[in-house]
Amino acid sequence: MSNRLRALALGLVGATAMAAPAFAVDLDVTCRCVIGGVNSATAEWIENSVIPAFEAANPGVNVRLNQFGGEDAQLTQQLALDFSTGAGPDVSAFDGFLIPSFVEGGLLKSLDEVAGAEVNDWSGWDALSEGSRALMLYDGKYYGIPLGTDVRMIHTRKDILAEAGIDADTWQPTSWEELLDAARAIKAIKPDSFPLQINAGVAMGEATTMQGYWLLLLGTGESVIGENGKFIVESQGILDTLNLYKTVYVDEQLGDQRAQLLADGRNRSFANFRDGVTALLLEGDYFYRSVTPEGSEFAVANRDEVQGWAKVPAQEPGKGIRGQDFVTISGGTGFVLNPNTDSPAEAWAFLSFMNEPEQLSAFQALQPRITARTDVEIPDSPFLTETSQTLLPLTTARPNDPNYNAVSSEIQRMTEAVVSGELSPEEAMAQYKASVTAIVGADNVVSLL
Repeated sequence: MSNRLRALALGLVGATAMAAPAFAVDLDVTCRCVIGGVNSATAEWIENSVIPAFEAANPGVNVRLNQFGGEDAQLTQQLALDFSTGAGPDVSAFDGFLIPSFVEGGLLKSLDEVAGAEVNDWSGWDALSEGSRALMLYDGKYYGIPLGTDVRMIHTRKDILAEAGIDADTWQPTSWEELLDAARAIKAIKPDSFPLQINAGVAMGEATTMQGYWLLLLGTGESVIGENGKFIVESQGILDTLNLYKTVYVDEQLGDQRAQLLADGRNRSFANFRDGVTALLLEGDYFYRSVTPEGSEFAVANRDEVQGWAKVPAQEPGKGIRGQDFVTISGGTGFVLNPNTDSPAEAWAFLSFMNEPEQLSAFQALQPRITARTDVEIPDSPFLTETSQTLLPLTTARPNDPNYNAVSSEIQRMTEAVVSGELSPEEAMAQYKASVTAIVGADNVVSLL
């Protein structure tokens, strides 16, 4: 490892560059990002800012970005296959909630196990907020560096709310019934529309669990895992959540039932919002910063005039998790090292380099977001500043459990069974109970009924 690379690995970017390595080193980096497509700003940042700056500082190290345009679940499957066979990119984007299952499956190693103890001396760790650090932390060890966190809300089409006689600037539902009433008012004046989008079904993957099911379940005062650390498999909160899905997609057709069942359903839901077919969409701030900006596939015309937001209400005031009136949940992505990389020192040097303030500020210039580092601010973005300040104090997070990913898949199947009309909420919950019990064992589940 050259002194220059060692300096980079320690975050000492200003150190004097030493001689280039005796032989060329090639690094591959992968993310679910495509210039002009999904997560375009991420791809632009890595391709046009991080890689040129890193290569200029490190002659002889060549970095290639693999732009992956598939779904999150497809990238997860590919990485699982690659890491299990000794293949794959040296550095990869990674959703933090997957870390426990990958670690327990022997598919991921901690950063210091891959690149050495100097990882722990990186100056950037001290600049990460406690919550951000936890996103890529498991059993006391770091498995990646978080890029940022997020919050979830109701994204609104203010122009459509206004058509329905609702003051879009002040509209804030305080219960599920008020949310439904707004959707019904829109449906009344636009019968062919699907006013409300709450993600459901298997095809949307974790977007169903986190953007849909979690937000509703938290509104009942419950979570996926109880205070005793056991998975809740039978409860009134689960039934109430499934009955709301049934109301929206089966009974009153306030949502696009077909979109929940299609392989490209999430993109269809984005198109519905863009085209004014949907006016109320539950999603993360990702939707604002990555999906609807000018120039993107699902750009909303005159976005800053017509796109607004509201907090997700509890089922009834005060009934949400921790007695809250409103709820949200946060996740986060980052980048990890391939445990089988042939160039661990260079891979860590690149990973730490891309997470220094200079490079993260370049990313913020392309796409403002809630940052993981406390020393990198959100640039002029009233939407993200307002939503983060309002919602972060209300947030919660997914459990740091190796079984979570498998349980999440069962949540998606449960919602799909109800939304499709295949099963009643009671039948779907019974199936969920049986499946989760088989996954985690009877000693690790609890019924609240």
